Amino acid sequence: MTESSPDQDIDLHIGRRLRARRRLLGLSQPQLAEAVGVRFQQIQKYECGEDRISASRLWRLCKALNAPADYFFEGLASRRRASTRTRDGVDDPLTGQEALDLVRSYEQLGEQPRQALLNLAKSLSGDPHSD
Repeated sequence: MTESSPDQDIDLHIGRRLRARRRLLGLSQPQLAEAVGVRFQQIQKYECGEDRISASRLWRLCKALNAPADYFFEGLASRRRASTRTRDGVDDPLTGQEALDLVRSYEQLGEQPRQALLNLAKSLSGDPHSD
């Protein structure tokens, strides 16, 4: 396998973030494709970093996924520094099924149970910002 270029690394990172956000929202590739006016195969190519996402398409994806544009670039600098990580997204805790299930369950809770769960998680993690 050959080394990837910095541009390919960026495309791959954005594709992973796209997949994570789509899955978090419970959207299928065809549903997202319809929302942005492309075929689902194009979404597949974006998600695996095979095709680069244009600025106008990224804007439409942001609207469809209710995410700011900078969401897709979050963690890029640290990911590029950690070149020993796997390239299939396995090491990204936000893309795992357990994390997706947790977020979906959290969103279904009412305000009080949600706040209680958040406080519990903060106390268990030793978060210094917990109130």
